[in-house]
Amino acid sequence: MEYATETEVADAAKHLRTLSSGLNQVLFGQEELIDLVITGVLARGHILLEGLPGLGKTELVKGLSKLLRLGTKRVQFTPDLLPGDITGNPVLQEVDGRREFVFQPGPLFTNIALADEINRASPKTQSALLEAMQERRVTVLGKTHDLPKPFFVLATQNPIELEGTYPLPEAQLDRFLFKLEVTRNNVETLQRIVSHREIGTEPQVDPVMSGETFEELLQLVRRIYLPDVVANYIARLVDATHPGQSPAARGIRYGASPRAALGLASAAKARALMHERTNASFEDVKAVAAAVLRHRIVLDYNARVEGLTSNDIVRSLLDEVPFQDTATPRTLVGH
Repeated sequence: MEYATETEVADAAKHLRTLSSGLNQVLFGQEELIDLVITGVLARGHILLEGLPGLGKTELVKGLSKLLRLGTKRVQFTPDLLPGDITGNPVLQEVDGRREFVFQPGPLFTNIALADEINRASPKTQSALLEAMQERRVTVLGKTHDLPKPFFVLATQNPIELEGTYPLPEAQLDRFLFKLEVTRNNVETLQRIVSHREIGTEPQVDPVMSGETFEELLQLVRRIYLPDVVANYIARLVDATHPGQSPAARGIRYGASPRAALGLASAAKARALMHERTNASFEDVKAVAAAVLRHRIVLDYNARVEGLTSNDIVRSLLDEVPFQDTATPRTLVGH
């Protein structure tokens, strides 16, 4: 593989700074969240945004699609939503004098599928997204239909304590590269919102790059160098999430999957590109670890009784797992 050059990375970083600036005009006071959203999309991952209603999750997704000139469709998940309502259904039509079933694509056939309040739908409907998220295609009545490229699911969910919500199955959570928590605004940000926004109006943003430019950025992420020592750190960190592998894992019932390790590597390379570097570092892995791992760790009963959360476990793991395996010389770092 031909690795990314410093010139390519510098040009890409300019585009990404412009994208970040545009999103910061859509959602005030959430710079860290916006950087993680851009990182997740660059890594070709699906993103789950969790937070109370009214914090701007939906506006963030809509703003991202406008800035990137990507098609987007929104699905409001409700308890009566059926799988065919999102994947599409065959419809009986007359074709060349004969009546036959013709597939009518559902709202998943877009670049950015906004699954709004995904955890208000039944588990059966939630599971209809599994094939789309993993294979970028859907199968209806035995026939497979490819989804547009690029394809991302950006889903929002309310905290599971709220009435009328269904927990997402672990298999589906594992398909999301990131789970990001949208927090409430401070007083200064609220004042800015009140001064610059009105109810019923959407933020106006102009596209900052073409679809071709965005696709080039996605390809460039794959060419960011991942040193062996960083890959080893990712492997040890994910392995440490399993019971019995580290003291911090004492409250874990099930740990992260190999998909999490692949996601950490992709996200670390995407973050390196955003920070105008040609290779991923240990710090890149640490910066995205919580977003990648928090929803893939299942805690046992004792941990929940103690009030521990998956965020607590991830923080302990990051403190506990050293950057460097003692058997591996520390060269290649800081490249």
